[in-house]
Amino acid sequence: MKLKQKFFLILLFLITILFLLCSSILKYSKKKINITQEKIFTIPIGIGRITLESLLIKEKIINKNYKFQLLFKICHKLSKLKAGTYKFQPNMTIKDILLLISKGDEAQFSVCFIEGSRLIELINVLDNTPYLKHELQKMTQLEIFSKIGFKESSKLEGWIYPDTYFYTANTIDISILKRAYHRMKIILNKEWQNRDKFLPYKTAYEMLILASIIEKESKINNEKTQISSVFINRLRNKMRLQTDPTVIYGIGDKYDGKIYKNDLNNYTEYNTYKIHGLPPTPISMPSISSIKAAAHPAKTEYLYFVANNKGGHTFSKNLNDHNHLVKHLRDIKNKTKKA
Repeated sequence: MKLKQKFFLILLFLITILFLLCSSILKYSKKKINITQEKIFTIPIGIGRITLESLLIKEKIINKNYKFQLLFKICHKLSKLKAGTYKFQPNMTIKDILLLISKGDEAQFSVCFIEGSRLIELINVLDNTPYLKHELQKMTQLEIFSKIGFKESSKLEGWIYPDTYFYTANTIDISILKRAYHRMKIILNKEWQNRDKFLPYKTAYEMLILASIIEKESKINNEKTQISSVFINRLRNKMRLQTDPTVIYGIGDKYDGKIYKNDLNNYTEYNTYKIHGLPPTPISMPSISSIKAAAHPAKTEYLYFVANNKGGHTFSKNLNDHNHLVKHLRDIKNKTKKA
């Protein structure tokens, strides 16, 4: 009887010790990590629990404690470590970060393609975006076309949809370009199928070209359809588009912020003061509002527009009215300068 009692007491003692130890480990798991701001932490492939602890200590995310390794023993789901790059927040606990790692819930980063940007500007954005694998600069134009499946024309300009794109660490930069291209392709096709009847476009690509011009002319969504109507009316009347953004695009890297008389007189395939119809390619990456404006222009008789003093544009039906308006706006501007 005494032997049984002794065994029971020993068992009770061990259970109590185990309970206290488990309670202590669980309490430890709820301890906040040692950071005061967001921390990016990368786990290499093939890492083990001991190496993980060493890395966390080295990065001053946790302090050395024997309970860290014991935590894996009592919570087996935490032991499935997945390589990747993770975001740790100051309010997270030790258990939180281990759950994050065991689920493989990698950090999401973002890159933003701004509406109206040129292709070269978007490439530069990707080149300077962290946590990407940079391969674009090593590739030829034909290699890029092949990788993203581009077959529409000889230039990719205009075919990248401006938006914010999310990715995980070590994503290849060209994969983001591919997503943005296919997004634009889908959007353009949809708007082309739903476009107004009797527009002077032969192809969806021509509509994309005009959308890119509209994008550079105005950032005000509610006037884009009117700007579109001016260009549509000019195309129908066989008038030159005479739009400065195409001239600037044709000048290229030599553009210094001003358009000179020589720029308007010099022939380039983008100088719409010289050429008839649309330029050969888009001049920017148009937003959805500009694409819609190109597909659904306002019904107007406008043939001219000029930037007003309120950040938008004022429209005219004939050259005489346009010239009077330009003079009026110039006079107001000069009076403001003198004041």
